[in-house]
Amino acid sequence: MKVSVFDTYVVKKNGITMHFDIIVPEDQPHEKVIQYGIEYLKRVGQEGQPLTTKECSFCHIEEASEEVESAIKEDGYYIYEMEECN
Repeated sequence: MKVSVFDTYVVKKNGITMHFDIIVPEDQPHEKVIQYGIEYLKRVGQEGQPLTTKECSFCHIEEASEEVESAIKEDGYYIYEMEECN
């Protein structure tokens, strides 16, 4: 499965910037990617933090790993946490 990777930086409520990728099937519109990011922010207690195309930009297309593909089939997207996400 080919997926699009969106590089995302969101300032947390404590002022620290979190960095994560939102990974979706390659044909997903950017608006849907933003919605997935907002869902993720709610799940990690950062609801209400700004998430627009300014914070979330297309990075590249790649072949999904089995783990990513499985998550996408179940949830529609996959979040790859990189910095300050916990």
